[in-house]
Amino acid sequence: MIAAQIEARLRAELAPTELSVRDDSAQHVGHAGAREGGHFHVAVVSDRFAGLQRLARHRLVYHCLSDLMQHGIHALAIDARAPGER
Repeated sequence: MIAAQIEARLRAELAPTELSVRDDSAQHVGHAGAREGGHFHVAVVSDRFAGLQRLARHRLVYHCLSDLMQHGIHALAIDARAPGER
């Protein structure tokens, strides 16, 4: 459910050309923070990232998911790129 919310928000806010959201929570069962939310990996390609440094890109993603970061997401790995970047 949280993965679907992550995807919906990033699609609405960033209009990505590519987006994948992977729920890695099962790999962290028993981890102390796992009770507070899931572990996710996001790979997103968006024109919104053009000209932005890595930290600014991550901040933009965190802004889109701000309330989920408080309730639902414990850890988030982000791969944020502009179109044409590898």
